[in-house]
Amino acid sequence: MTIADTIFNPETWYRAGRGPRYQQLSRHIATEIRTGRLQPGDQLPPERDLADKADISRVTVRKAVAQLVEEGLIEQRRGAGSFVAEASPRLEQSLSSLVSFTETMQARGMTATSEVLSRGLFSPNPDEMVTLGLAAHEKVSRINRLRSAGGVPIALEYSSLPRDILRDPELIETSLYEILRRDNSAPRRAIQRVTALNLSPTDADLMKLPEGSAVLQIVRTGYLGSGRPIELTRGLYRSDIYDFVSELRLD
Repeated sequence: MTIADTIFNPETWYRAGRGPRYQQLSRHIATEIRTGRLQPGDQLPPERDLADKADISRVTVRKAVAQLVEEGLIEQRRGAGSFVAEASPRLEQSLSSLVSFTETMQARGMTATSEVLSRGLFSPNPDEMVTLGLAAHEKVSRINRLRSAGGVPIALEYSSLPRDILRDPELIETSLYEILRRDNSAPRRAIQRVTALNLSPTDADLMKLPEGSAVLQIVRTGYLGSGRPIELTRGLYRSDIYDFVSELRLD
């Protein structure tokens, strides 16, 4: 049995009740790429052969490969076939600099885009009340976004701010900090806590990653110069392309 027979054998990737076959196969191939079993430049079997090895229809194969192409993991070369794409360069972001996702991408010559998942004014939850110093009767502005660069989903950011700091969440399209700076209400300092976690099914679907993928979680509390806390953001960042760097000095 060849490695291709092993990788694409349905016993290795298909589970009843875990979603459509094309999605399960797509997630499986993505995992094989990210773990290094499939290397950049490796060619996938031709569509007919892959369908036979995976015991599925060619239409299902086509949908699975199309999803991988959309995620940037597979590239299709006219007349040659489908190949594992070259790995994207890793992105570095300093933990010591208070810059936005948009500014980080622009500094690297990349175009940042945002998909707003939800936004509005809400009653604060316990975490928001404690962190932002809000009373139960006050309102909090929330904006949840999927952040991408070069068309590739990179991060999920869930942000909460007091209503008097962000009166209208509808104003936010790409950069939250750009809007806050216009009102001189952007954070001047922040405390960030970095942890590792595994993606929930919902977040994995949004980031186009296999369920349970390891990501970096950063919970940031931003403060005005007066010391007032005005931002609570929980960000989930792809650990396969994101590095957070901190400079240490001997005082």
